[in-house]
Amino acid sequence: MKERTPPGAALTELILEVFQLNGALLDAGDQLTKPHQLTSARWQVMGAIELEGRSLTVAQIARRMGLARQGVQRIVNDLENLGMVFFEDNVDHKRAKLVGLSEDGIKTMLAIDKAQITWVNQLADGLSEKQIKQTVRLMQIIRERSG
Repeated sequence: MKERTPPGAALTELILEVFQLNGALLDAGDQLTKPHQLTSARWQVMGAIELEGRSLTVAQIARRMGLARQGVQRIVNDLENLGMVFFEDNVDHKRAKLVGLSEDGIKTMLAIDKAQITWVNQLADGLSEKQIKQTVRLMQIIRERSG
């Protein structure tokens, strides 16, 4: 049986830590969004639209966030029922509607963003911008190589 190289062992440790970090971040996101009757998953979908600055199809949201299209469709339907998003016709594709943030969705995102700023600034206390950017770049490389 093959053994992991030292970098392979270290990367395995990092991957396991990322799994645990993902869970912790989802829990933190749920706490940030709970006052607005949202979840991390709903916030993530709304955030994809907010970041793009325009309406997107469900498939575009799924690709940008690395999620399954079917899961995003379910979340978008829930968000429409909550009045956070709306559907509009897509001139490029008759069946793939565009999803945009409603006025309530925009207001909710602004409130969550305000809470996230306080939380993330506390979380970043004592870390250097250089450390964080190096970590981001490493994670991008690993993501690119794993796909």
